[in-house]
Amino acid sequence: MSRHISGKKKLKKTKKSSSGVRIPRALVFLLGFLLIGVGFFGVLYNPANSIEETLPWDISEAGTLSFPQREKPVFTAQEIEDLYSPEDPDILKLVSFESSGEKVQALLRVPANSPSSAAGIVLLPGAGVSKEGEQGLAVQLSKMGYATLTLDQRNQGGVNFERDLELFRAGLEPVEYLMVYDVLKAADVLSVQPEIDPERLAILGESNGGRFAIIACALDPSFKGVIGISTSGYGTEELDPAGTTDPEVYRFRLSIDPDTYLSALPPSRLVMMHSFNDTVISHELALRTFDLAKEPKAMYNTTEETHGYTASMRSDLEKELALLLN
Repeated sequence: MSRHISGKKKLKKTKKSSSGVRIPRALVFLLGFLLIGVGFFGVLYNPANSIEETLPWDISEAGTLSFPQREKPVFTAQEIEDLYSPEDPDILKLVSFESSGEKVQALLRVPANSPSSAAGIVLLPGAGVSKEGEQGLAVQLSKMGYATLTLDQRNQGGVNFERDLELFRAGLEPVEYLMVYDVLKAADVLSVQPEIDPERLAILGESNGGRFAIIACALDPSFKGVIGISTSGYGTEELDPAGTTDPEVYRFRLSIDPDTYLSALPPSRLVMMHSFNDTVISHELALRTFDLAKEPKAMYNTTEETHGYTASMRSDLEKELALLLN
């Protein structure tokens, strides 16, 4: 039995343009999709949509950050075993709190023998150091009678200037801004803990953590003071703003430089501790930041060839914390 095969092929439907040229329907759909995508991209990255209009932070012409609408603290806290001071265990809790749509984890350490509400310290490790890795210093602070909330910072405290600059130019939030906001949220969380006296709060940071600590202290008057160990500013103000091809680059650099915020610190006290022989951040950089700061302030120097907290800083640290929090 034979089948009859027509010699005529079935034509695909096409759309006829105004010029009489037939355009395949699939191409019409593709062009429409592309136009929608281009329109969405234009809305998202339109320079007319300023940073201030789209994000929950502001930046002044002088380059300083502010967060006008800080969210109320939302957190969970679960007591865990203290493995870092087994001979005299403290109350140790794993705290998780919300910050800009992300979960930030921290360790809350409260001296077990604290007779009443303890003074609290937000503790920021240096780059590459976790909240667990910072517990050596947290234990020392507990022995002095102070509670600490030690953060796991985004990127473990590391920064990527070029990537953050790209985000800034695109009207998106740089990671360093998020990190500053995390610290402010940590202060809110610490202040509502039942074991903490919210009227006695300070912030301490090592290395990069010290940089974020200085900025956060300038933005939050609830801090009595800031202690920066082995840290410094970047010296952006020493650059010639006219020498850059893009003034927004200079403005962004100012916004992440602790030196920019020094004038806003008082009446909070600035304390710096640094080794003459620091192996990462030179003593000259730290001294420049200290000289720019206004009173009240104090600086202590050691001689070890190392970076970060050392046992030789303990007596001065204890003295300064007593001035700030007692």
